[in-house]
Amino acid sequence: MDWHSLDAQEALELLGVSSKKGLTETEVQKRQEQYGRNVMTPKKQQSAFVRFMLQFHQPLIYILLVATVVTLLLEEYIDSAVIFGVVFVNAIIGYIQESKALAAIDALSRSMTAKAQVIRDGKKQNINAQELVPGDIVQVQSGDKFPADVRLVHVRDIKVDESALTGESVAVEKNAAPVAADDVLGDRFSMGFASTVVTYGQATGVVVSTGDKTEVGKIQESISSAETLETPLTKKIKEFSHLLLWVILGLAAAVFIVETVRGADWGDTFMVAVALAVGAIPEGLPVAVTIMLALGVSKMAKRRAIIRKLVAVETLGSTNVICSDKTGTLTENQMTVQQIVAGNKVYAVSGLGYRPEGRYRKVNSRWT
Repeated sequence: MDWHSLDAQEALELLGVSSKKGLTETEVQKRQEQYGRNVMTPKKQQSAFVRFMLQFHQPLIYILLVATVVTLLLEEYIDSAVIFGVVFVNAIIGYIQESKALAAIDALSRSMTAKAQVIRDGKKQNINAQELVPGDIVQVQSGDKFPADVRLVHVRDIKVDESALTGESVAVEKNAAPVAADDVLGDRFSMGFASTVVTYGQATGVVVSTGDKTEVGKIQESISSAETLETPLTKKIKEFSHLLLWVILGLAAAVFIVETVRGADWGDTFMVAVALAVGAIPEGLPVAVTIMLALGVSKMAKRRAIIRKLVAVETLGSTNVICSDKTGTLTENQMTVQQIVAGNKVYAVSGLGYRPEGRYRKVNSRWT
Protein backbone atom coordinates (compact mmCIF):
# COMPACT_ATOMS: atom_id res chain seq x y z
CA MET A 1 0.00 0.00 0.00
CA ASP A 2 1.37 3.43 -0.99
CA TRP A 3 0.32 5.19 2.20
CA HIS A 4 2.35 8.29 1.34
CA SER A 5 0.18 8.94 -1.72
CA LEU A 6 -3.13 8.71 0.16
CA ASP A 7 -4.90 11.58 1.85
CA ALA A 8 -4.47 11.46 5.63
CA GLN A 9 -8.20 11.04 6.23
CA GLU A 10 -8.36 8.26 3.66
CA ALA A 11 -5.53 6.44 5.43
CA LEU A 12 -7.39 6.69 8.74
CA GLU A 13 -10.56 5.30 7.18
CA LEU A 14 -8.71 2.36 5.61
CA LEU A 15 -7.21 1.52 9.00
CA GLY A 16 -10.57 1.96 10.74
CA VAL A 17 -9.47 4.46 13.36
CA SER A 18 -10.17 8.01 14.55
CA SER A 19 -7.24 10.37 15.05
CA LYS A 20 -8.84 11.72 18.25
CA LYS A 21 -9.95 8.49 19.94
CA GLY A 22 -7.49 5.94 18.58
CA LEU A 23 -8.03 2.20 18.83
CA THR A 24 -9.89 0.43 21.58
CA GLU A 25 -8.09 -2.12 23.76
CA THR A 26 -10.21 -4.88 22.22
CA GLU A 27 -9.19 -3.85 18.71
CA VAL A 28 -5.53 -3.59 19.78
CA GLN A 29 -5.59 -7.21 21.00
CA LYS A 30 -7.13 -8.38 17.72
CA ARG A 31 -4.50 -6.59 15.67
CA GLN A 32 -1.66 -7.84 17.85
CA GLU A 33 -2.82 -11.39 17.09
CA GLN A 34 -3.02 -10.53 13.39
CA TYR A 35 0.19 -8.54 12.92
CA GLY A 36 2.31 -9.65 15.87
CA ARG A 37 4.59 -7.48 17.99
CA ASN A 38 6.38 -4.43 16.65
CA VAL A 39 9.78 -6.10 16.56
CA MET A 40 12.07 -7.17 13.77
CA THR A 41 12.67 -10.88 13.45
CA PRO A 42 16.21 -11.54 14.67
CA LYS A 43 18.55 -13.54 12.51
CA LYS A 44 18.56 -17.18 13.59
CA GLN A 45 21.58 -17.70 15.81
CA GLN A 46 23.77 -20.78 15.69
CA SER A 47 23.81 -23.04 18.70
CA ALA A 48 26.75 -23.00 21.09
CA PHE A 49 27.88 -26.41 19.82
CA VAL A 50 27.85 -25.28 16.18
CA ARG A 51 29.76 -22.08 17.01
CA PHE A 52 32.38 -24.13 18.84
CA MET A 53 32.74 -26.63 16.00
CA LEU A 54 33.12 -23.80 13.48
CA GLN A 55 36.31 -22.78 15.29
CA PHE A 56 37.86 -25.88 13.65
CA HIS A 57 36.65 -24.81 10.20
CA GLN A 58 40.01 -23.52 8.98
CA PRO A 59 42.38 -25.08 6.42
CA LEU A 60 45.39 -24.95 8.74
CA ILE A 61 43.39 -26.58 11.52
CA TYR A 62 42.45 -29.38 9.12
CA ILE A 63 46.13 -30.11 8.56
CA LEU A 64 46.77 -30.20 12.31
CA LEU A 65 43.82 -32.53 12.87
CA VAL A 66 45.14 -34.89 10.19
CA ALA A 67 48.54 -34.76 11.89
CA THR A 68 46.84 -35.62 15.20
CA VAL A 69 45.19 -38.70 13.68
CA VAL A 70 48.37 -39.86 11.93
CA THR A 71 50.54 -39.56 15.05
CA LEU A 72 47.86 -41.36 17.03
CA LEU A 73 47.84 -44.25 14.55
CA LEU A 74 51.62 -44.39 14.80
CA GLU A 75 51.27 -44.66 18.59
CA GLU A 76 53.06 -41.34 19.12
CA TYR A 77 50.62 -40.46 21.85
CA ILE A 78 52.54 -37.52 23.31
CA ASP A 79 52.93 -35.79 19.95
CA SER A 80 49.30 -36.47 19.14
CA ALA A 81 48.14 -35.01 22.47
CA VAL A 82 50.31 -31.90 22.07
CA ILE A 83 49.06 -31.16 18.54
CA PHE A 84 45.41 -31.70 19.49
CA GLY A 85 45.89 -29.62 22.65
CA VAL A 86 47.11 -26.70 20.54
CA VAL A 87 44.08 -27.00 18.24
CA PHE A 88 41.68 -27.30 21.17
CA VAL A 89 43.07 -24.27 23.01
CA ASN A 90 42.85 -22.25 19.80
CA ALA A 91 39.17 -23.22 19.42
CA ILE A 92 38.40 -22.33 23.04
CA ILE A 93 39.95 -18.85 22.69
CA GLY A 94 37.96 -18.11 19.53
CA TYR A 95 34.73 -19.48 21.03
CA ILE A 96 35.03 -17.47 24.26
CA GLN A 97 35.69 -14.23 22.36
CA GLU A 98 32.72 -14.77 20.04
CA SER A 99 30.44 -15.66 22.98
CA LYS A 100 31.43 -12.48 24.84
CA ALA A 101 30.71 -10.36 21.76
CA LEU A 102 27.31 -11.98 21.22
CA ALA A 103 26.41 -11.48 24.89
CA ALA A 104 27.41 -7.80 24.69
CA ILE A 105 25.36 -7.26 21.53
CA ASP A 106 22.34 -8.99 23.08
CA ALA A 107 22.59 -6.91 26.28
CA LEU A 108 22.86 -3.73 24.20
CA SER A 109 19.76 -4.57 22.15
CA ARG A 110 17.74 -5.41 25.28
CA SER A 111 18.70 -2.12 26.92
CA MET A 112 17.43 -0.10 23.94
CA THR A 113 13.71 -0.44 24.67
CA ALA A 114 11.83 2.43 23.05
CA LYS A 115 8.67 4.08 24.37
CA ALA A 116 5.80 5.47 22.34
CA GLN A 117 3.05 7.97 23.16
CA VAL A 118 -0.26 6.77 21.74
CA ILE A 119 -3.93 7.63 21.91
CA ARG A 120 -6.14 4.66 22.82
CA ASP A 121 -9.77 4.85 23.92
CA GLY A 122 -9.46 8.64 23.69
CA LYS A 123 -6.65 8.79 26.28
CA LYS A 124 -2.92 9.45 25.93
CA GLN A 125 -0.75 6.57 27.04
CA ASN A 126 2.97 5.84 27.19
CA ILE A 127 3.56 2.24 26.11
CA ASN A 128 6.38 -0.01 25.03
CA ALA A 129 6.91 0.56 21.30
CA GLN A 130 6.84 -3.22 20.78
CA GLU A 131 3.11 -3.17 21.58
CA LEU A 132 2.20 -0.89 18.67
CA VAL A 133 -0.10 -2.18 15.94
CA PRO A 134 -1.15 -0.75 12.56
CA GLY A 135 -3.88 1.81 13.23
CA ASP A 136 -2.39 3.15 16.47
CA ILE A 137 -2.38 6.94 16.73
CA VAL A 138 1.14 8.05 17.68
CA GLN A 139 2.34 11.46 18.86
CA VAL A 140 5.98 12.51 18.52
CA GLN A 141 7.93 15.64 19.38
CA SER A 142 11.48 16.95 19.22
CA GLY A 143 13.95 14.29 20.41
CA ASP A 144 11.62 11.33 19.83
CA LYS A 145 12.22 8.43 17.47
CA PHE A 146 9.44 7.23 15.25
CA PRO A 147 8.57 3.80 16.76
CA ALA A 148 7.15 2.46 13.46
CA ASP A 149 6.34 3.64 9.94
CA VAL A 150 3.73 6.36 10.38
CA ARG A 151 1.47 8.25 7.98
CA LEU A 152 1.45 11.82 9.30
CA VAL A 153 -2.00 13.28 10.02
CA HIS A 154 -1.38 16.53 11.92
CA VAL A 155 1.96 18.34 11.65
CA ARG A 156 3.41 21.33 13.46
CA ASP A 157 6.72 22.57 11.99
CA ILE A 158 8.29 19.13 12.15
CA LYS A 159 11.74 18.23 10.87
CA VAL A 160 13.12 14.70 10.89
CA ASP A 161 16.67 13.35 10.74
CA GLU A 162 16.46 10.43 8.30
CA SER A 163 20.21 9.85 7.97
CA ALA A 164 19.92 6.36 9.49
CA LEU A 165 17.63 5.36 6.65
CA THR A 166 18.48 7.53 3.62
CA GLY A 167 21.99 8.79 4.42
CA GLU A 168 20.83 12.40 4.07
CA SER A 169 22.57 14.43 6.78
CA VAL A 170 20.20 17.42 6.65
CA ALA A 171 16.92 17.17 8.56
CA VAL A 172 13.88 16.86 6.28
CA GLU A 173 10.79 19.04 6.74
CA LYS A 174 7.60 16.97 6.85
CA ASN A 175 3.95 17.71 6.16
CA ALA A 176 0.65 15.85 5.98
CA ALA A 177 0.01 16.42 2.27
CA PRO A 178 0.06 13.29 0.04
CA VAL A 179 2.86 12.87 -2.49
CA ALA A 180 3.18 10.94 -5.75
CA ALA A 181 3.03 7.15 -5.42
CA ASP A 182 6.32 6.68 -7.29
CA ASP A 183 8.30 9.14 -5.14
CA VAL A 184 11.50 7.67 -3.70
CA LEU A 185 11.89 7.08 0.02
CA GLY A 186 13.64 10.39 0.72
CA ASP A 187 10.82 12.37 -0.95
CA ARG A 188 7.94 10.84 0.98
CA PHE A 189 7.39 13.91 3.13
CA SER A 190 4.03 12.67 4.46
CA MET A 191 5.67 9.72 6.20
CA GLY A 192 7.67 9.20 9.39
CA PHE A 193 9.85 6.09 9.27
CA ALA A 194 10.90 3.82 12.11
CA SER A 195 14.33 4.66 13.66
CA THR A 196 14.34 8.24 12.29
CA VAL A 197 14.57 11.08 14.83
CA VAL A 198 12.43 14.20 15.22
CA THR A 199 14.78 17.17 15.47
CA TYR A 200 12.16 19.91 15.63
CA GLY A 201 8.42 20.32 16.01
CA GLN A 202 5.56 17.97 16.77
CA ALA A 203 3.32 15.61 14.83
CA THR A 204 0.51 13.10 15.13
CA GLY A 205 0.30 10.14 12.80
CA VAL A 206 -1.22 6.73 12.30
CA VAL A 207 0.93 3.58 12.32
CA VAL A 208 0.83 1.85 8.93
CA SER A 209 3.66 -0.69 9.22
CA THR A 210 5.37 -2.43 12.13
CA GLY A 211 8.27 -4.82 12.65
CA ASP A 212 9.63 -6.46 9.50
CA LYS A 213 7.17 -4.53 7.33
CA THR A 214 8.82 -1.17 8.09
CA GLU A 215 11.42 0.28 5.74
CA VAL A 216 14.23 -0.32 8.23
CA GLY A 217 12.90 -3.86 8.72
CA LYS A 218 13.24 -4.50 5.00
CA ILE A 219 16.85 -3.30 5.15
CA GLN A 220 17.61 -5.67 8.04
CA GLU A 221 16.06 -8.55 6.12
CA SER A 222 18.30 -7.86 3.12
CA ILE A 223 21.35 -7.65 5.39
CA SER A 224 20.45 -10.95 7.07
CA SER A 225 20.32 -12.67 3.67
CA ALA A 226 23.72 -11.30 2.60
CA GLU A 227 26.51 -13.79 2.07
CA THR A 228 29.38 -13.95 4.55
CA LEU A 229 32.57 -13.03 2.72
CA GLU A 230 36.08 -14.16 3.57
CA THR A 231 38.36 -11.57 5.14
CA PRO A 232 41.83 -10.85 3.68
CA LEU A 233 43.42 -12.73 6.59
CA THR A 234 41.35 -15.89 6.11
CA LYS A 235 42.15 -15.83 2.38
CA LYS A 236 45.89 -15.57 3.06
CA ILE A 237 45.79 -18.35 5.67
CA LYS A 238 43.83 -20.53 3.25
CA GLU A 239 46.36 -19.94 0.47
CA PHE A 240 49.26 -20.55 2.84
CA SER A 241 47.66 -23.76 4.15
CA HIS A 242 47.20 -25.17 0.64
CA LEU A 243 50.78 -24.29 -0.29
CA LEU A 244 52.10 -25.75 2.96
CA LEU A 245 50.10 -28.97 2.47
CA TRP A 246 51.50 -29.60 -1.00
CA VAL A 247 55.06 -28.74 0.05
CA ILE A 248 54.89 -31.10 3.06
CA LEU A 249 53.35 -33.93 1.03
CA GLY A 250 55.93 -33.36 -1.73
CA LEU A 251 58.88 -33.49 0.67
CA ALA A 252 57.51 -36.54 2.48
CA ALA A 253 56.94 -38.35 -0.83
CA ALA A 254 60.42 -37.41 -2.06
CA VAL A 255 62.05 -38.75 1.12
CA PHE A 256 60.03 -41.98 0.91
CA ILE A 257 60.91 -42.55 -2.78
CA VAL A 258 64.61 -41.72 -2.39
CA GLU A 259 65.09 -43.91 0.66
CA THR A 260 63.15 -46.80 -0.89
CA VAL A 261 65.26 -46.63 -4.07
CA ARG A 262 68.42 -46.72 -1.92
CA GLY A 263 67.21 -50.02 -0.48
CA ALA A 264 66.00 -48.87 2.95
CA ASP A 265 63.18 -50.77 4.62
CA TRP A 266 59.95 -49.29 3.31
CA GLY A 267 58.29 -49.45 6.74
CA ASP A 268 61.05 -47.45 8.39
CA THR A 269 61.12 -45.08 5.44
CA PHE A 270 57.38 -44.47 5.74
CA MET A 271 57.78 -43.66 9.44
CA VAL A 272 60.54 -41.17 8.64
CA ALA A 273 58.41 -39.54 5.93
CA VAL A 274 55.44 -39.22 8.29
CA ALA A 275 57.65 -37.82 11.05
CA LEU A 276 59.02 -35.26 8.59
CA ALA A 277 55.50 -34.25 7.51
CA VAL A 278 54.27 -33.87 11.09
CA GLY A 279 57.39 -31.99 12.16
CA ALA A 280 57.02 -29.52 9.29
CA ILE A 281 53.54 -28.46 10.38
CA PRO A 282 53.65 -25.16 12.37
CA GLU A 283 51.44 -26.18 15.31
CA GLY A 284 51.93 -22.84 17.04
CA LEU A 285 50.81 -20.69 14.11
CA PRO A 286 47.02 -20.88 14.73
CA VAL A 287 47.45 -20.01 18.41
CA ALA A 288 49.85 -17.16 17.59
CA VAL A 289 47.38 -15.70 15.08
CA THR A 290 44.48 -16.11 17.51
CA ILE A 291 46.37 -14.38 20.33
CA MET A 292 47.32 -11.45 18.09
CA LEU A 293 43.71 -11.04 16.95
CA ALA A 294 42.47 -11.31 20.55
CA LEU A 295 44.81 -8.47 21.54
CA GLY A 296 43.37 -6.39 18.69
CA VAL A 297 39.81 -7.16 19.84
CA SER A 298 40.75 -6.16 23.40
CA LYS A 299 42.05 -2.79 22.20
CA MET A 300 38.89 -2.24 20.15
CA ALA A 301 36.75 -3.09 23.19
CA LYS A 302 38.52 -0.36 25.19
CA ARG A 303 37.37 2.03 22.46
CA ARG A 304 33.79 0.73 22.85
CA ALA A 305 33.76 -1.23 19.59
CA ILE A 306 32.36 -4.76 19.76
CA ILE A 307 34.00 -7.32 17.45
CA ARG A 308 32.00 -10.53 17.10
CA LYS A 309 34.52 -12.60 15.13
CA LEU A 310 38.25 -12.47 15.72
CA VAL A 311 39.22 -12.35 12.04
CA ALA A 312 37.05 -9.24 11.53
CA VAL A 313 39.42 -7.08 13.58
CA GLU A 314 42.08 -7.40 10.87
CA THR A 315 39.74 -6.47 8.03
CA LEU A 316 39.68 -2.72 8.71
CA GLY A 317 43.43 -2.53 8.20
CA SER A 318 43.01 -4.15 4.80
CA THR A 319 40.25 -1.81 3.62
CA ASN A 320 40.87 -0.41 0.14
CA VAL A 321 37.35 0.83 -0.76
CA ILE A 322 35.19 3.06 1.46
CA CYS A 323 31.64 3.98 0.44
CA SER A 324 30.53 7.39 1.65
CA ASP A 325 27.55 9.68 1.09
CA LYS A 326 27.26 12.28 -1.65
CA THR A 327 29.38 14.79 0.30
CA GLY A 328 32.33 12.39 0.22
CA THR A 329 32.87 12.60 3.97
CA LEU A 330 32.65 10.14 6.84
CA THR A 331 31.03 11.69 9.92
CA GLU A 332 29.66 10.70 13.30
CA ASN A 333 26.46 12.66 12.68
CA GLN A 334 27.52 15.17 15.35
CA MET A 335 27.93 18.91 14.95
CA THR A 336 30.59 20.56 17.13
CA VAL A 337 30.96 24.25 17.98
CA GLN A 338 34.49 25.40 17.20
CA GLN A 339 34.24 29.17 17.72
CA ILE A 340 31.88 31.64 19.37
CA VAL A 341 31.67 35.29 18.30
CA ALA A 342 30.22 37.64 20.91
CA GLY A 343 30.75 41.34 21.54
CA ASN A 344 33.06 41.57 18.54
CA LYS A 345 35.38 39.02 20.17
CA VAL A 346 36.23 35.46 19.18
CA TYR A 347 36.34 32.50 21.59
CA ALA A 348 37.71 29.07 20.66
CA VAL A 349 35.84 26.04 22.03
CA SER A 350 37.45 22.65 22.60
CA GLY A 351 35.70 19.31 22.96
CA LEU A 352 33.94 17.01 20.51
CA GLY A 353 30.42 15.76 19.91
CA TYR A 354 27.97 15.32 22.76
CA ARG A 355 30.56 14.84 25.49
CA PRO A 356 30.19 17.43 28.27
CA GLU A 357 33.91 18.19 28.09
CA GLY A 358 35.76 21.18 26.74
CA ARG A 359 37.04 24.66 27.51
CA TYR A 360 36.54 28.19 26.27
CA ARG A 361 39.57 30.18 25.20
CA LYS A 362 39.65 33.80 24.07
CA VAL A 363 41.31 34.31 20.71
CA ASN A 364 43.33 37.50 20.24
CA SER A 365 42.08 38.13 16.72
CA ARG A 366 38.98 40.30 16.34
CA TRP A 367 35.94 39.39 14.31
CA THR A 368 35.64 41.31 11.07
